[in-house]
Amino acid sequence: MSLRLGDTAPNFKATTTDGDIDFHEWKKDSWAVLFSHPADFTPVCTTELGRTAALGGEFAARNTKAIAVSVDPIEDHHGWAPDIAEVTGNELNFPIIADPDRTVAELYDMIHPGEGDTSTVRSVFVIAPDNSIRMTLTYPKSTGRNFDEIIRVIDSLQLTAEHTVATPADWNKGDRVIASPAMSTEDARARFANLEEVKPYLRYVDDPSA
Repeated sequence: MSLRLGDTAPNFKATTTDGDIDFHEWKKDSWAVLFSHPADFTPVCTTELGRTAALGGEFAARNTKAIAVSVDPIEDHHGWAPDIAEVTGNELNFPIIADPDRTVAELYDMIHPGEGDTSTVRSVFVIAPDNSIRMTLTYPKSTGRNFDEIIRVIDSLQLTAEHTVATPADWNKGDRVIASPAMSTEDARARFANLEEVKPYLRYVDDPSA
């Protein structure tokens, strides 16, 4: 199943380290980051889950819930959790889905046969409160993800959902943004602070959420 931006994130029921969940009910009116890791007790995954736990406060400040998934059974998840805390200094503070029958992995097309086995690649889905998919990323198994980038994208998605702006290359929260090309310069100047017209189609303005 090929999921695209704007599609409704498939719902599912699953067993997690925090108990049984219905995904849409679990996330309710929150944003969510659903991400897969190839296997428990592996080096890159250990660093990634520890980093996600360290960012718990950042996710909470953005009304965002993180949830991980792998094809390993729940017993392995529970057995691995102490290693993550020991290695990274961060106790798990988000659920890990046990997906041994690959239900979630197949719903979200997380298994790529060209990668050599039936474990998942490193997929990331950012899902809005209305359950629409707003961002996808796919990394190879050998490359750990940049979770600061995932936070940055959430900031951009939340800003642009609220205001008629776009974010330029390398933008970070609080930086100047771009007024929508669909808006006239006159309207943009009335609506936003400190408009700078570089080109008729490129008008920088102050971050309206700052």
